[in-house]
Amino acid sequence: MGILPFNGAFAPEVTELDRWRAQLDLRGQLLLGWAGQLRRDLQAEAIQASTAMEGVPVTVDEVRRILAGDRPAQVSPADAALVEGYREAMTYCQRRADDPDFAWSPELIKAVHDRIVAGRRDHGAGRFGGPRSVSDSRTGLLLFTPPQDEVGRWVERVCDRMNSSDEHAALRAAWIHVANAAVHPFKNGNGRLSRVLASLAMYRGGFRRPEFSSLDEWWGRHLADYYAAFRCLGRRFDSTADVTPFVRVHLAAQLSQVRALDLRERTTRRIWDVLAQSAAVVGLPDRVIFALWETFNGRALTRPYYAALADVGPTTVSQDLAALAAARFLAPVGRTRARRWLAGDRLLPAIAGALGLPRGSDRPAIVAAITAALSEELDLLAHGHRS
Repeated sequence: MGILPFNGAFAPEVTELDRWRAQLDLRGQLLLGWAGQLRRDLQAEAIQASTAMEGVPVTVDEVRRILAGDRPAQVSPADAALVEGYREAMTYCQRRADDPDFAWSPELIKAVHDRIVAGRRDHGAGRFGGPRSVSDSRTGLLLFTPPQDEVGRWVERVCDRMNSSDEHAALRAAWIHVANAAVHPFKNGNGRLSRVLASLAMYRGGFRRPEFSSLDEWWGRHLADYYAAFRCLGRRFDSTADVTPFVRVHLAAQLSQVRALDLRERTTRRIWDVLAQSAAVVGLPDRVIFALWETFNGRALTRPYYAALADVGPTTVSQDLAALAAARFLAPVGRTRARRWLAGDRLLPAIAGALGLPRGSDRPAIVAAITAALSEELDLLAHGHRS
């Protein structure tokens, strides 16, 4: 019997995932500004969720700014390094995924882990072994004991299983996730590593779009389901444990996420189009949509953050922010270097008016109206296909 066996009878689920991949691939690579912004938002949400699950106290907005090179003062350099390390680990996996000489190996896993923990020796960066256990962070109760001896050998067995597998990418992603969690090879960062390795398995199988590439944000919003899925491992490592329950939950999460993100992508595109129209009406360039998007979503904008988003220099930043404030799309708060920009009193009414909604509509009402209209369109389209 192989290590951590599971029943692979999930044909309906993997068929639906393949159908989604074919459908989304037909849209091609999205190079427009709204698509890039959506990818950045998804990346920030995934990194925040995954790092927060392991005690890194950062918000999604703080992660956005860190990734743009604008670390908020309240975030420590050490925590910012872990955020950047997680991004580097994901980027490294994306680079490796289509390597014709790719192979799962202990050294690959060490390299990913080293990036995840930002090379910190106190976190055991890239080094197997040492006393390890899984405890409830709230109660301190011991939940699971991984193998304490021959950790490298267990990692080799996990890699051998991945290299010899011809299963669907979603099944391999679920299995490497639970297998790495079970072996728990490092002192710190094993949860983040397990989730990144699952993403790598999806990349390797051709699922490279953001709808498929990371489940971190989904798990972050469904923590009870996530932790419950690991109960199939028992209280102590057992290489014969049946991990079918975890694989089932993982596949369900993949499908739920891709459905939700498909609708979110359509909603983002609709809002972005309206922001573009609003900017054009007052003669502003397309790049200011990045500023409008941030403030529409209730986020404060700083000069460095806008400069990174729009890829412009200080002079252009000053000109754009001044023009947006003059149009009352943005409102400055604070003085000099601490100044931030929030949504001005004209932004939401302009968007609501363009959508035919009451001009007093707030952001949740605007998003809800767009989502409802798109859901109705998709339902009608699906009904037409069935007919």
